Amino acid sequence: MAIRLCRLGLVDYQAVHQLQLRLVAARLAGAEDDVILVTEHPPVFTLGRRGRRDHLLVSESFLAAHGIELIHIERGGDITYHGPGQLVIYPVLDLRRLRRSITEHVGALEELMLRLAADCGVTAVRDGRGRGIWCGGAKLGSVGIAVRHGVACHGLALNVAPDLLPFTWINPCGLSGVRMTSLARESGREVTVHWVTRHLLQILQDLLGRPVAAIDRLELPWPEVA
Repeated sequence: MAIRLCRLGLVDYQAVHQLQLRLVAARLAGAEDDVILVTEHPPVFTLGRRGRRDHLLVSESFLAAHGIELIHIERGGDITYHGPGQLVIYPVLDLRRLRRSITEHVGALEELMLRLAADCGVTAVRDGRGRGIWCGGAKLGSVGIAVRHGVACHGLALNVAPDLLPFTWINPCGLSGVRMTSLARESGREVTVHWVTRHLLQILQDLLGRPVAAIDRLELPWPEVA
């Protein structure tokens, strides 16, 4: 059966987080198939389960003045920023059925970002400083996942053309002195999330060894809005 892929567009972080939790629960109950969510978020900082609050270099009142939340979540990794112009991909996958270890899954997410970057003419690499991909000593993309009884969620964030200023307000992924970059900066041209993901289905099918089929967002079990 094909893995489903849904392009959500720009969606609030909390809404997509709750959707992921529902998809994981349904996957564990056998009520849903694997699904990959492709999205962008309004400005938000997220802090992983092992993250340190002091890696946020500004006060929460400063964030509030800029209309940006800090959200604590269950994924691995430390603190990161999400905003418009950043490609975020959340694969909700049963790793046991795919016969993938957690390490292999994280490696595949990095490989996906490397291929998307190469498709834009940008050569990126892995780096011993931490998970993700790097270009010219700057970090281009990050990975952070959570796994519950073999079902993975959360995923990757690839900087296409976001505002990079908010990254200076944190130690990205808990790494002091790290500079962030983007595909737009490294390629020297205008790029969009839509353009960067034009070959996404084919790349995912190659990496996962399974067919991937696009679905409408209305086919997903969105949480009810109070």
